[in-house]
Amino acid sequence: MTRVVGEGSGGVPGGPPGRAGTAAGPGLRLLADLVADGEVVVLSGAGLSTESGIPDYRGETGRRRRSEPMTYQTFVGSAAARRRYWARSHLGWRHIARAAPNAGHRAVAELQRRGLVSGIITQNVDGLHQAAGARRVVELHGGLDRVRCLACGRRTPRELLDRRLREANPRWHAGAGTINPDGDAAVPDDLVESFRVVDCHDCGGVLKPDVIFFGENVPRPRVEECYALTERAGLLLVLGSSLTVMSGYRFVRHAAERSIPVVIVNRGATRGDADALLTLDAPLGPALTALLGELSGPPAPPAPR
Repeated sequence: MTRVVGEGSGGVPGGPPGRAGTAAGPGLRLLADLVADGEVVVLSGAGLSTESGIPDYRGETGRRRRSEPMTYQTFVGSAAARRRYWARSHLGWRHIARAAPNAGHRAVAELQRRGLVSGIITQNVDGLHQAAGARRVVELHGGLDRVRCLACGRRTPRELLDRRLREANPRWHAGAGTINPDGDAAVPDDLVESFRVVDCHDCGGVLKPDVIFFGENVPRPRVEECYALTERAGLLLVLGSSLTVMSGYRFVRHAAERSIPVVIVNRGATRGDADALLTLDAPLGPALTALLGELSGPPAPPAPR
């Protein structure tokens, strides 16, 4: 595959892989040409939502994060860990629920509306693709707007749980500290210890957000759906993901093995750069807005009188 290397990337044609330094120039025009052919499948990550105020895991905002994410094994094995999670998430959810789609989310929805994007796979759990108007979004890691009972399997809206937690903790007040990408907030230990957790309203089972924790497997049917989308793609467009974990990177490998072109737009290098036809190092909102402009082309000349 040919790699387009932009000014400031440090790469040279025929040399080690490099990254295009900006979203402008030949790289953007090549991306526009590829997208214009349609059948684009988007694979999005946390970097797409940073402009909405939600930090990422491994980018600039993620590096400032001190706490470790909850693992599935810890959550199911410890009542104290669940109390800590729900106390922190009770505050963090308010921040996620208030977040609004940014220009990047809106651009993806517009590309889908124009018939150029045939599928969206997101590693994000914030629901901002859908809030921007996108449809048929596969949430690879689930969504924070739902809660699932580990005993009976019933799914309920997060708003319902939020109301029940408020009622169970009427005098519990804590100001949200650092907000993490998985939707929890830094809370002092003494306030965590006083927090009351509620169980499933139907069966009394343990409630868990309907998201995939670290150490938990994505349901196989969901993975197969994403593989099928990738196989039908004319282009796999990765937006805002470092592809560090195999959960998302496997679809890049799947595309590359089938000679389906891969383009990556991200701040900083990614695990999938060697598999990509083109990489652009640029903020997602401005880059995708510029892409829409490139696809729109120059204004049509006035009709002759």
